[in-house]
Amino acid sequence: MKDTYTYVIGENLYINLTNRCSNRCRFCVRDLSAEYEGYRLWLKNGEPTVGQIADEIGDAARYREVVFCGYGEPTYRLNELKEIAEYVHEKGGRTRLNTNGHGSVINGRNIAPELVGKLDGVNISLNAPEATAYTALCRPQIKNAFEAVADFGKAAKAAGLNAWFSVVDCIGAEAVAACRKIADGVGIPLRVRELIE
Repeated sequence: MKDTYTYVIGENLYINLTNRCSNRCRFCVRDLSAEYEGYRLWLKNGEPTVGQIADEIGDAARYREVVFCGYGEPTYRLNELKEIAEYVHEKGGRTRLNTNGHGSVINGRNIAPELVGKLDGVNISLNAPEATAYTALCRPQIKNAFEAVADFGKAAKAAGLNAWFSVVDCIGAEAVAACRKIADGVGIPLRVRELIE
């Protein structure tokens, strides 16, 4: 089986840009298998080029969304992400980023303004209501990781991005409620998603 750079689930096309990630989340599907939905998402032959991704996307308008979401954190490849997003828009498609919210730390600057006009939606994984719980659940590989997520939500809101926080339902109703307060304080929505098993 060859490496999978793009894969289709439902009406969406997903882009697997990298396997690098700043978290080691306890619930992450990548820890369960090298494959997901029949696609091999662990990249054994290096990260894909913009050209390889563009060739696989083709007619972007045929998908409901083209989503940057694979076995790693897409903002590790910020320049490629922006270039591919521009390509998708040129082809009449819509774009979304699924991120752990660490992109500004990873890139050493506030990246939210750079994403304006490139992304139609930004899903930021919050996953816990405070730093201790976040560290236990997401096992971040960077310092002040929880604060970085909250800061990115604020920066996304300030930049005018269509952004929202998300949590996995396995954290429990009390934690979800506390996360909703954080989202309300930032001024962006909270979405609760089902755990992928």
